Amino acid sequence: MDSIDVRLLAVFDQIYRTRSVSAAAAALELGQPAVSVALAKLRHHFGNPLFVRTSAGMEATPFSEGLVQPVREALAALDNVLGYRSEFDPATSRRSFRICMTDITQLVLLPQLWESLRSGAPGIAIETLPMTTDAAHQLESGEADLAIGFMPQLEAGFHQQALFVQSFVCLVGRDHPRIGVSLDLACYEAEDHAVISSSGAAPALLEREIERQGIRRRVALKSPSFLAAAFVVEHTDLLLTVPRRLGEILQGRGDYRIFPVPFPLPEYEVKQHWHARYHHDEGNRWLRRLIASLLAGGSSD
Repeated sequence: MDSIDVRLLAVFDQIYRTRSVSAAAAALELGQPAVSVALAKLRHHFGNPLFVRTSAGMEATPFSEGLVQPVREALAALDNVLGYRSEFDPATSRRSFRICMTDITQLVLLPQLWESLRSGAPGIAIETLPMTTDAAHQLESGEADLAIGFMPQLEAGFHQQALFVQSFVCLVGRDHPRIGVSLDLACYEAEDHAVISSSGAAPALLEREIERQGIRRRVALKSPSFLAAAFVVEHTDLLLTVPRRLGEILQGRGDYRIFPVPFPLPEYEVKQHWHARYHHDEGNRWLRRLIASLLAGGSSD
């Protein structure tokens, strides 16, 4: 069997990821000529052009589309071998962890996480990544260590742990001119609403139930961000339906009142998800246990 320098596989992966020889070179901290030479060696080895130049960048051939997953599995296996450590010491580690989070999860988790890191793991750094439909790919490729939120699309094929059960509440400004000490369905349907227009699973769950139950609701404002919508609600007479933990945080920090939603809505579980490549990684295990203790009072696995 012909051998191949493993560094060439890293070049292949970066070109596939970035669709650019120059961007791959920058990511690998190599000169562009070195990456071009590596690509030529890969083409010779596999007997395939691998990538073709188009107006949109270096597009992968069908052969490359089939090759990318075995290449990434090989690179991950090598990382596990070369990077294996029997112990992880958070007190001395300078590792950086990347976590996909919604804006709500950032509000709920990050203050507690930062205080815990500052006292027990001062060299650890956290980078938050936006929660998008690309989360599965980011976990699989190693671009993210964890993803935290309500993500039914990650239920299959990924390790997971439930952190807490979430429900919905209604949020209004403290001086709302029409809503008094309670909120019934007639009042809910009569008010103007702010809604979240993101593709997140929680907003989608709410929208499905409103449609299924035939709830009448006049949408006056759409925003992709819970926080932006909540800021507007604080200073207007709009009504916003939000996850309970966000409502409780906002009520304690702004001029808000919260009410039970006046129609039945299912609860849902907020979980942390990770790929099999990090299941036995000591640093990842430590972070999962820490997050579980902060949010759920449990252990991860």
